[in-house]
Amino acid sequence: MDHDTSTPGWLDDTRASYDTVAASYADLLRDLLDETPHERSALALFAASVRDGGGGTVVDVGCGPGRITAYLRGLGVDAYGIDLSPAMVEVARREHPGARFETGSMTTLGLADASVAGLVAWYSLIHVPDAEVPSVLGHFRRVLRPGAPLLLAFHVGDGSRLKTEGYGGHPMKVYVHLHRPDRVAALLDEAGFIVEAQTTLTSAESRLGALVFARRR
Repeated sequence: MDHDTSTPGWLDDTRASYDTVAASYADLLRDLLDETPHERSALALFAASVRDGGGGTVVDVGCGPGRITAYLRGLGVDAYGIDLSPAMVEVARREHPGARFETGSMTTLGLADASVAGLVAWYSLIHVPDAEVPSVLGHFRRVLRPGAPLLLAFHVGDGSRLKTEGYGGHPMKVYVHLHRPDRVAALLDEAGFIVEAQTTLTSAESRLGALVFARRR
């Protein structure tokens, strides 16, 4: 069911919700990559692309408790994480003490232009209202070096719904937004990316998910 998702304050609601569920969220997702071979393959391909491009710093935007950041580091990538939720960042720092994690928002992304060698947004566009997605993709392009890779993972579908409980039964107030791969690909093209590959899949990560590989023009 569609809802009005234009209400100001969605960032505050998202931050507060994930502060509330941070510990439970980390517990539930900690070993999820063990069950998702296709996603592991996608991350390995992304890491190889970064290395083939000469290496450099990679940012995991919407990193949550840091599991994807840590996995990329295990693949030899100099990755660090950014998340909207300070509680999530605290959990990530505790669970992955060798990695760097910072609080920040993909809607502003306070990084220098052309400063990163790759960017991952792993199922983290889920709470961004449709009207904000082009701006977010614009920030992704801005901070990536020319030719640098982008890996997006997102839940496939149409419409939005309000989520009021999750991850251990804790209260939440977030809108869940689903996306169509062809629409995301079109937005990436408009934002200045070349889409190289896209696929849909069903796994422990998503009942129906999509992976999109793109590169900054």
